Order: sequence, then structure tokens, then C-alpha cells
Amino acid sequence: MPKEIAVYMGDNGETTSLYQNGKVMVYQRNQGCWRVSRERDFALGDNFNIKALREIMDELIEFLGHCKTFVGLSITGIPYFVLEKSGCSIWEFEGNPLDFLDYILAKEEEEQRENSQQNSTILPTPVETFSGCYRISIKEIQEKNLGVSSKQVLLPFIRQGKFYSLEVLCNHVPPWLENEILLNQLESRTEVIARNEVKLVMTKKCCDS
Repeated sequence: MPKEIAVYMGDNGETTSLYQNGKVMVYQRNQGCWRVSRERDFALGDNFNIKALREIMDELIEFLGHCKTFVGLSITGIPYFVLEKSGCSIWEFEGNPLDFLDYILAKEEEEQRENSQQNSTILPTPVETFSGCYRISIKEIQEKNLGVSSKQVLLPFIRQGKFYSLEVLCNHVPPWLENEILLNQLESRTEVIARNEVKLVMTKKCCDS
């Protein structure tokens, strides 16, 4: 299905605030060109209560259908939360849609690729080798662009503190990890195993219960 982006526009052909009267224009990209596939007048009015606002926004969501990208000059309050809840990505831009539609499409496709890469990546987790003793390798994370960092993998485990020792195989010791060793009052030792291969062992101090 061709990509669709909805833009809220004023009479001047440029984006406007959702609290101003205007039109919702749904643009569709086909064969490298953006064209309006459908449109409708839209107005939130001045004195609607929360229930009325939600009903108007529900009608807008129904009109958008499969279109899950919405652009306006300013989108705040209840309209923002209703659009977000429906799964729309929300953008605020000023000007003519043809000046920014390609940019938004490129950014969203980039984000989809990154999310897909993260979802397909099986993240390493510390493996218990003996009671309270764990081992993990972060070499692959450091050497390849997997969309995740060593900090994302290790920090939650370290801060939980539910271990006696943690052995980390890496190609270098991350600077942030050295700070965590100090902050959590851990003892550590490193051993160079081979070129670009280091073993770091963190242990709790004997006085820890």
C-alpha cells in the first residue's frame, strides 16, 4: 500500500494549528509524487467539553483509516493524546506539505528499519555458571551495529545487584562501566586474552552481605 501522510492545513495552503478551522488532507506517494487522495473539513470549535472533543477526534481517526502519520503546525492536548493512542506518529511542521513530506517519509522509514533490526536481534544476557556467578560476552555488540549498546544490556543487571561476580568478555572495557564499578563499590580485575579481547571480572566486596 502506498505511503499516506495526513496534513492539517489552513486556507493559505500551509499547516495550521489543530485548534483552528481547516482541512485534513491525506497525501499519498505514488511513483515518486505526492497527491491528495482524500480530504475533509475539520473544526474543533471553541466551547467543546472533553467528551465532545473526543467524539470529534474519534471521527477524525475513522477518516484517517490506515494512515498513521499526522502533521500540523501545533498539535496539543486531547487531540494529541487521541492521535497518539490510535497509533499515529505526530509531527509539527510549518509551511507547505510538499516541502517536508519526503523528509518525514525518510525519517519514518529509517525508524522502522532500526526498530526491525532491534526486534530481530537476540540480546545477550548474563548466564549463571555457578551460584551467584555470571558470565556474558558483549563483543558482538561492540563490534557490530546491532542497534543496542553495552550499557542497555549490562546496566540493569548491574544495578539490580543480584550477583556475587560477573565476568564480561569484551574487546574493550566501556568507560561507563568503570564508573559503575566505582558507584556500586565493586572490585574488578581485567585480563587481556587476545588482541581486541579482554575479560573483566566484577565481584562484590567481602563486606557486602
